[in-house]
Amino acid sequence: MEPFIRNDQYNFIKSQTQVLINGHASVNDTGVLNALKSLSAEKVLSLFEEISEEQKQLLSPVVDIKERDQADAFLAQIKDYVIPFPSLTEQSIKKLFPKAKKLKIPALEDIDFREISYLGWDDKGTNRKYMISLLNGKLTGLVGTFKPLSKKGICSICSKFEETGLFLTEIKGASLGTYTKKGNYICRDSQKCNENLNSQEKLQDFIGRLKG
Repeated sequence: MEPFIRNDQYNFIKSQTQVLINGHASVNDTGVLNALKSLSAEKVLSLFEEISEEQKQLLSPVVDIKERDQADAFLAQIKDYVIPFPSLTEQSIKKLFPKAKKLKIPALEDIDFREISYLGWDDKGTNRKYMISLLNGKLTGLVGTFKPLSKKGICSICSKFEETGLFLTEIKGASLGTYTKKGNYICRDSQKCNENLNSQEKLQDFIGRLKG
């Protein structure tokens, strides 16, 4: 069976295993637990527009999860079917940022590409943040200034309450030779943001608006 689960979908399934663990720890009513189990299974399967019987069988044990060790075993099993982010090389990254003359590339060998929906890293020397994501099926690069905040806020990509900062990028304006700054508040830690991400909708919206 080929990988069919995106990273954000895997994160959502992971969150549902925690819902089930919490439910079994705090609820004694069998009817309530059965309803919780059915709802979690329904949410997991509804992540996929088309799903085969084999894929259903892989995901169906989610309803039996009661404790952390069961969840860990289940998640380890389905992780083999997570679609990795498209492979990147130093050369392919440089092509996405042709104007960056001294681009610092992250250590690609240290990244588990099944655990990211986008690749983000900081160049602390220039206070810039670089992002690579898929937009309309194609790899796209986004670079902007990043100014960390002194307090936590809501990330516009993962919607979680985290250490954030203001990401600003310049896009071409309506008139020739003019530029407009666009941006929003996003997680300071891109890896943490990827771990939090359980839907690609806001990521796609963020990238699409800033690539304007």
